[in-house]
Amino acid sequence: MPQMAFYFDQTRCIGCYACLIACKDWNNTELDWREIICIEKGKFPNLFVAYLSISCFHCENPGCITVCSANAILKREKDGIVVVDEEKCLGKDVCGMLCKDACPYNIPKADVESKMKMQKCNFCLGRLEEGKPPVCVAACPTRALDYGVIEDLTKKYGNIREAEGFSYNLTIKPSIIFKPKKPK
Repeated sequence: MPQMAFYFDQTRCIGCYACLIACKDWNNTELDWREIICIEKGKFPNLFVAYLSISCFHCENPGCITVCSANAILKREKDGIVVVDEEKCLGKDVCGMLCKDACPYNIPKADVESKMKMQKCNFCLGRLEEGKPPVCVAACPTRALDYGVIEDLTKKYGNIREAEGFSYNLTIKPSIIFKPKKPK
């Protein structure tokens, strides 16, 4: 089964939030399905600043799927994208968001508007089906984001799975490749 993944070049990200805003606008949600984390280290004049843009990693072994008693979270056979069936989702008030607890990256969100149903990045499936990139990738002015089948991304960018502010989880195996920014 091919596995779709994201690539993130931490050396190019300027923390402009274009990816996050595009995601919220495209998906018509107030929730942050993509997050920007600012990492600051050091003291003047030896400062280090890096940004980390993250969303659902569409993991190889998603912990969120194993804890969902309603079987509302599925991993698509054809591309490995993890999707949520909001009709099946019991909602935060019923299950307490076990999916969020099972995700070491705190990705699943619950929206009050949708009766507290779980929501997260779906890789912009509609855009993918039209041959277009996910909206976060398309919106990035510095081209810090890319996407594709993980084997292809690995051939293109290498196989670095950790970056400043991100630790790779060997159990769930997030589908992400990095070009990390290193402190000097």
